[in-house]
Amino acid sequence: MKYNPVIAGMLPGEWEQALADSGIAGYRAAQVREWVFRRQEFSFAAMANVPAALRAAFAERYRCVALQPEERARAQDGTMKYLFRTADGAAVESVLIRAARRQTVCVSTQVGCAYACALCATGQAGFERDLSAAEIVSQLLWIQKEARPAPVTHVVYMGMGEPLANYTQTVRSVRILNHPDCGGLGARRITISTCGLPAEIERLADEAVPCELSVSLHAAEDALRSRMMPVNRRYPLAGLMAACRRFTQKTKRIVTFEYVVAGGVNDQPEHARALGKLLGGFDCKVNVLTCNPVAGSGFTAPSAAQVRRFSEMVAAQRIKVTLRVSRGADIAGACGQLRALRDHNGSG
Repeated sequence: MKYNPVIAGMLPGEWEQALADSGIAGYRAAQVREWVFRRQEFSFAAMANVPAALRAAFAERYRCVALQPEERARAQDGTMKYLFRTADGAAVESVLIRAARRQTVCVSTQVGCAYACALCATGQAGFERDLSAAEIVSQLLWIQKEARPAPVTHVVYMGMGEPLANYTQTVRSVRILNHPDCGGLGARRITISTCGLPAEIERLADEAVPCELSVSLHAAEDALRSRMMPVNRRYPLAGLMAACRRFTQKTKRIVTFEYVVAGGVNDQPEHARALGKLLGGFDCKVNVLTCNPVAGSGFTAPSAAQVRRFSEMVAAQRIKVTLRVSRGADIAGACGQLRALRDHNGSG
């Protein structure tokens, strides 16, 4: 089925050209973009400074956003999880993480995921399709609409799917969110998280994509990482680390490595030493997180004391470490838990 073009998926210049091709004045593009990106108004009928006849014409030819919110769940800590339905009936989830000085939206880039990381629920259902840039951006726009008046300050590509496996649409969405006439988010407020695709990491650097980079690591030795993250069998640590170092050299941006701790699996002194050896001499950061409950994973969370000890062992090797607290676990909205299933409790 063919769907009408979506304003949320257009870069400035493209929307203007579409109107010019129809003989419509270019300033109308800026008016509509203001409604969609600044006011989060997704009905052409409500755009009061656009003539009624033109609003009707736009409604016949275009869409403002590419998906619709279907369900919401609110965690005890204030985290919100959204289930979105796409035009073709697919379901994806996104999360709004509230903190004192920031509001972060975690967006999805695929329906499902092909990489089957053991700590992540998304890959258990397999891969269905990539999301378009319009579908990715629309997640943030809907959540910003509901989060007002507080602005969304950060976006992280850490939801369902592997962002770099959907490279073209992911990068397009980043450029839309970064553009001052669209999302207006600075490069340091946009983070792409990957399970570790070296060629695409280098491509991000070569193409000067305006974003930060986060890499899910979880183990510093190939055998253990391959057990936890099957992608490592195809792209072992040596090649991944070379790509990460090149990213930093090219962009002057520090890579953040995510290390989810599973009890008795990757939290022992030898694992901390291996991490220090792998990252020694590399100006980077490590976020240590406790694994969240994921049915069928076979992994369990260690005690808070053990996670703290592990973090201290890593930091003692002159590695920058931050101990992160998971948010939204009670609604299956925390790291690794998104799967677009109606199995959460409560609604917002």
